[in-house]
Amino acid sequence: MGDNNAIKILIVDDKKENLLSLQVILADRGYQFVEATSGKDALRILLKDQDFAIILMDVQMPLMDGFETAELIRQSDKLMHVPIIFLTANMNTNEYIFKGYQSGAVDYMIKPLAPEILQAKVMVFTELFRKNQELKKKEEETHALNEIILKANAQLASQYEAIEKHAEELKKKNMELDAFTYISSHDLQEPLRKIQTFANLILSNEYPNLSEDGKAKFNRILYACNRMRELINSLLAFSRATLDDRKFEEVDLDVVINDVKAALHENLQEKNAVIVTDFNETIKVIPFQFVQLMENLVHNAIKFAQAEVPLQITIKSCFVDGSELDFDSSAELKYCHISFADNGIGFEQEHNEKIFGVFQKLHSRDLYEGTGIGLAIVKKIIENHGGFINATGEPMKGATFNIYIPS
Repeated sequence: MGDNNAIKILIVDDKKENLLSLQVILADRGYQFVEATSGKDALRILLKDQDFAIILMDVQMPLMDGFETAELIRQSDKLMHVPIIFLTANMNTNEYIFKGYQSGAVDYMIKPLAPEILQAKVMVFTELFRKNQELKKKEEETHALNEIILKANAQLASQYEAIEKHAEELKKKNMELDAFTYISSHDLQEPLRKIQTFANLILSNEYPNLSEDGKAKFNRILYACNRMRELINSLLAFSRATLDDRKFEEVDLDVVINDVKAALHENLQEKNAVIVTDFNETIKVIPFQFVQLMENLVHNAIKFAQAEVPLQITIKSCFVDGSELDFDSSAELKYCHISFADNGIGFEQEHNEKIFGVFQKLHSRDLYEGTGIGLAIVKKIIENHGGFINATGEPMKGATFNIYIPS
């Protein structure tokens, strides 16, 4: 008997010497032989094991001959395709041969057997069996893989549906939050305006009559009002960065920077600031938002300039392929890379993400004024353009902001 992976052959003959002869002829070919000494014995074996490549069966056996055995075998759905070769010394008439085929044989051989012919015929059917088994295994593996894929697809579909639902809910919440920020900021301005109106009246008419302690407290009220107005204006700017229509236009960056210089003229003069530019071609952006973006970056550079060093801001642009970038960009697109560098106080590189958060400040209010929203607005505007921004810095050696806008 061979190993479990060997191809099995059922040999049926009532004479032991014939069974041995068949095994000698077919030896050394990796077959596993199962012996049956009668038709009844063969049927008993086949009821337990149908995994045979071929059946070699003698015709003339007592009680149940090969024809009867073959007919019973063919009645089984699982066994009807197992090839049967009859081996007989008495197939010398056409009627006898026809009966053999009619009972289900695929071939017959007349004894004495020619070893080479028997080996060749058995090899054909065993190879066919081997190929069928391999095909069956592949089909089972394919079926199992398809089941896994179907299950995975069902899970992905379920997850995708959940993500879509979550995204829709998140979008709705963001819209509600933006609307709330926008409306609340407007509503907050009314009581603040009244406070400032009455404060200005006191400043004009009653300030000289206040005690020194009263003046100090009054100054703190005025300072708090101004900070509240700055905060409201920043919140409005942040909400507008989302609520404004995205109308893209070709823009000359030199025109944008000239507008920013005009808006921040006094601030730039105070710091002896110089803005150096080197732009290439125009860029398609949302004009209002991009002016706001540059204004926030310039204002940020002014705020964090070194005390005794004239401020220099260098802004350059060039076009790069998406495939050259090391972040999640589209390789098929070109990007306008705008670098914005200053020689200010810089920052520790570990804070390169934190600085873009809403209300995130690296320094106390006593050292540097501000609401902590300016760079968050910058990032929001870049995202509105489908772009990316990152920052690098070093303490007392300045900061550089790298902006990438798809063109």
